Amino acid sequence: MSTPAGLRVPDGRQGPGPMPSSLVEELDLAVARRAAGLLPGDRRAAGVGSGTELAQLRAYQVGDDVRQIDAAATARTGVPHVRVHVPERTLTTWLVVDVSPSMAFGTAQRLKSDVAEGVALVIGRLAIRRAGRVALVTCGSGRTRLLPPRGSRPALIGLRRTLAEGVAVDGHSEPDALVRALGRVGRVSNQPGFVVVVSDFRGPDNWTTAMGSLRMRHSVLAVEVRDPREGALPAVGRLALIDPETGERIEIDSNNRRLRERFAAAERRDRDHIAGELRRLRVDHVVLSTDRDWLFDLGRTMR
Repeated sequence: MSTPAGLRVPDGRQGPGPMPSSLVEELDLAVARRAAGLLPGDRRAAGVGSGTELAQLRAYQVGDDVRQIDAAATARTGVPHVRVHVPERTLTTWLVVDVSPSMAFGTAQRLKSDVAEGVALVIGRLAIRRAGRVALVTCGSGRTRLLPPRGSRPALIGLRRTLAEGVAVDGHSEPDALVRALGRVGRVSNQPGFVVVVSDFRGPDNWTTAMGSLRMRHSVLAVEVRDPREGALPAVGRLALIDPETGERIEIDSNNRRLRERFAAAERRDRDHIAGELRRLRVDHVVLSTDRDWLFDLGRTMR
């Protein structure tokens, strides 16, 4: 399968792996709680229409649905009356998926992009269950790509095809990719919804303002994907390392204990900072790793 310019299918791609239906079913309840107050029937839409909550009883008019005639009111008044309901508004789930070069990294069971793909597919599948819609925004590949909200099978097909295109080529980083993607969601989403951001959150934290703005209107979940080698440097002698985001190459002596300790400390500071910013913004935060069962951990953390 050919990929669009600027994207590549990463070497070592394993895919998201097994997604047992039993775990997906359990996750359904967790996702419903995270989007509490935003599910169909829980929020009022403007006007009247089909729904479960009664808006008013009024006299029957020509053209009204006879199935909505209220027998009790009709018998009481002697005049046919119909029930008019508050319409239910379907929930739109916005998936913001990072496809920057660093997502092609993985030293365990799979790549970070594999985990991100699995999260997006599972959340997308759950999003359309209650007649909801799902939209996808990808960032980090040189352009922000948007699949508009859709429901049912076409939405899942679009998700699979887009995520299968891979990640950005090495050395083509976008420091403002995530902030632009979040800003686009904020501009095009005209109703409160559920926003799921899947990223490794590498690079500058200039996305905090845009994330906070989304949190003011939507229920937001940040899914951070990590690899164990990003937190600890092994002692294996001299290494030549290339930053996938910038393409910069450096050589180090990994046998240097002090260097390994400084590396681990810097990584802890960065991850603690990300977690602290998300707490400050009151954004739900889930951490997944390439060396674990990501679906089990996602369900356990969100439970």
